[in-house]
Amino acid sequence: MHLASGHAAIVGISWYYVPLELRFQRDCRCADIEVEEVHAHRAKEGSMQLGNQLSLRVNRAFALLLVVLVISVPPVSSQSAIDEVHIQPRMMLPATNGTSTNGAMDPIAVSESGPKPMKVNVNLVLVPVTIMDGMNRLVQGLDRNSFQVLEGKTEQQIRYFSSEDAPVSMGIILDISGSMKSKLDRAREAVVRFINDANPDDEFFMVTFSDKPELVSDFTQNVEDIQGKLLYAAPKGRTALLDAIYMGIAKMRQAKHQRKALLIISDGGDNHSRYTEREIVSLVKEADVMIYGIGIYNHYFPTQEEMLGPELLRSISEVTGGTSFSIDDPNDLVDAAKSVGIMLRNQYLLGYRPAATKKDGKWHKIKIIFRRPKKLKLPGTFHVYARSGYYAAAE
Repeated sequence: MHLASGHAAIVGISWYYVPLELRFQRDCRCADIEVEEVHAHRAKEGSMQLGNQLSLRVNRAFALLLVVLVISVPPVSSQSAIDEVHIQPRMMLPATNGTSTNGAMDPIAVSESGPKPMKVNVNLVLVPVTIMDGMNRLVQGLDRNSFQVLEGKTEQQIRYFSSEDAPVSMGIILDISGSMKSKLDRAREAVVRFINDANPDDEFFMVTFSDKPELVSDFTQNVEDIQGKLLYAAPKGRTALLDAIYMGIAKMRQAKHQRKALLIISDGGDNHSRYTEREIVSLVKEADVMIYGIGIYNHYFPTQEEMLGPELLRSISEVTGGTSFSIDDPNDLVDAAKSVGIMLRNQYLLGYRPAATKKDGKWHKIKIIFRRPKKLKLPGTFHVYARSGYYAAAE
């Protein structure tokens, strides 16, 4: 979508989940050295006894020198190439434990053969929803009677409703590839403005990426901490966007808030990731993290990556219930980031228990219907942006 000045953008819904985590393991090789002492036989003659004692001392000294030399050699694994890698290779992510009582779902496993969803029992499905009018303006002041929830074709009873501004665990995913050189100052400004406008109880982390992603700021509520790290961001290299999204989703396992979201700022598509678009779409489809993208594109002289960029961000964000902006002027970055903040501050949270729970391990479609109140006099159509389903638990 294109950013309209002064208007809040379209937004969607999210689910409560157990986030992922990256774990690194390093194998250590230990060398055990056994030194066997050789005892000389006692010589019958005095001269032979003295010679054997001298020989024994020499052998012991040689053995001690051998031990010192072997111990001083560093373990082979300390030179492992994993030190140069910031993300985990395509392998299974660690599973979380137990059954949730609040709609939580385990993260999917990404393996060499492709993503394989891991499911747990769903007792309560929590769905944040945003309603927009035809001019991309937020619709506020609604109650539970303004919504209808369908799972498949069966209407579900809304057991929980809230419109409070609950705190969010937020991840900033910032592109610092070489093509961002002329746009990075505005991107820094947009990030700082976004954090300053947030709920005081929100927490943030930041991942920057070029050839590979890097966690530059852990979860914090200190704006100055992230602002300081932004000063060291130097544009260079290519664009590993998909790997950065993977790292952001993984980091969310350490989040302390129920609501979770990623804000991605990039100027192009991916051209340097290990992960594929298919793998990442499957990953975010399982994860309970809303994704919002701001793409800066040159519509006059686009590269192939820039041409594919808008569709890539759109496909990834919409499957999570989020949305993406496409802008061609870096000066619009601050307004776009501000709009994302407004969206996050104005969501309705619906909760329901599936009327016919089936442990079939299949995808269950969800549809949120907006029942327009008679007192709402706004003309035109209204848009509901919501995640389209969830995976049920398997027997």
